[in-house]
Amino acid sequence: MTMTVGIAGLGAIGLPLARALDAGVDGLSLIAIAVRDQTKALANLAGFRHPPRLVELPDLAAADIVVECVPASQFERVALPAIDAGRILVVLSAGALLPRMHLMRRALSAGARVIVPTGALLGLDAVRAAAEGPVESVTIETRKPPSGLEGAPYLEKNSISISGLTKPLLVFDGNALDAAAGFPANVNVAAALALAGIGPVRTKVRIWADPNVDRNVHTIQVEADAARFTMKIENVPSDDNPRTGKLVALSVLACLRGLVSPLKVGS
Repeated sequence: MTMTVGIAGLGAIGLPLARALDAGVDGLSLIAIAVRDQTKALANLAGFRHPPRLVELPDLAAADIVVECVPASQFERVALPAIDAGRILVVLSAGALLPRMHLMRRALSAGARVIVPTGALLGLDAVRAAAEGPVESVTIETRKPPSGLEGAPYLEKNSISISGLTKPLLVFDGNALDAAAGFPANVNVAAALALAGIGPVRTKVRIWADPNVDRNVHTIQVEADAARFTMKIENVPSDDNPRTGKLVALSVLACLRGLVSPLKVGS
């Protein structure tokens, strides 16, 4: 059986995903896209074999699977209709989900599923497994080129300047809940880690603006009864949006394949 897909947003994540689906993925059919700039979207979709319909954000709930990859401010316009319609909601704005965990009760009542892909991280299976037992600590340290952090509300609120940096600057040291609020376009990785592990309050986050890196670098450290491990990943920033790694769109595609594949690898 083929499952239909709707995508909210056609940027650094949505456009590569849409192209992959249009090229053909067994069991999946792209039927709708919601965007802010329809003229630009039509140009991007011009070469598609089966161009999807352009709809408003709430109308994506007509699809079996709704992929949310829009700014956090638009999260509820995508999430609420999809949940109420009992759809599978694939969330990329994990930071927007953290303060809205009450939506899980709504999803349970409506028969909906909410899925947070691995995205730009690695090892979430190991974190989930460790969290089935006692966990002492989970820490993520993120280093990004300054351009990838520009405009973050936390920096503006605290008058932290990252222009012209010549050495790394620690711009945030706190928990995942506060990081998600202060860096809504930057720390969806930390939010996903918190959801997989010990929660947003106990998950520690450190964010560096680092002029010496040209990739988004995430280092995770876990201390648990079952294991102690450290993981590091260096993601190539997207050409269209330095805040987003190229791996994210591929992660979403892998997630969607997993929904229709007879074989599932990993927990």
